[in-house]
Amino acid sequence: MVLGYVRLDSESSDFLIRRYDLDTMLCRVIRRYASGFIRKKIRLCYDPVHKTVLTDEKWFSFVLDQLFSNALKYTKTGSVTVSVEEPLTLVIADTGIGIAKEDLPRVFEKGYTGSNGRVDQRATGIGLYLSKRILTRLGHRIAVTSEVGVGTEVRIDLDSVSLDFE
Repeated sequence: MVLGYVRLDSESSDFLIRRYDLDTMLCRVIRRYASGFIRKKIRLCYDPVHKTVLTDEKWFSFVLDQLFSNALKYTKTGSVTVSVEEPLTLVIADTGIGIAKEDLPRVFEKGYTGSNGRVDQRATGIGLYLSKRILTRLGHRIAVTSEVGVGTEVRIDLDSVSLDFE
């Protein structure tokens, strides 16, 4: 994550904007977390979405990795659901501990961990900050809604891209 942070702030960008298959990127990240889902007995609800996305595969996968890591870290029982809403919004929802209402407006601030971060000493407050910065540079929008004790929903608007691509 530190390398991602440093590279994102460099003057040069290694973005390669193309159309990528969303299922391919999702499956790659899901495979990385499969053992965690199995170990914690967390159900993954995912059906192929059959969509292509105008993005950078490496940086977008970094964001997916962060979102799955958080979903798995903060979900003790239940499930993580991956879906797409029309026209092209990726939704990753979990049945985890949720985020306090007063913390929601600040989840994308650098270093902010909120009340959950005080409980989970592994939280750094960097993951969602970097994710937002990356998605903004890629022309995507991200939003988080959550309710304590119910879960968290992350929405990435992938239809908002207006970039030149190869």
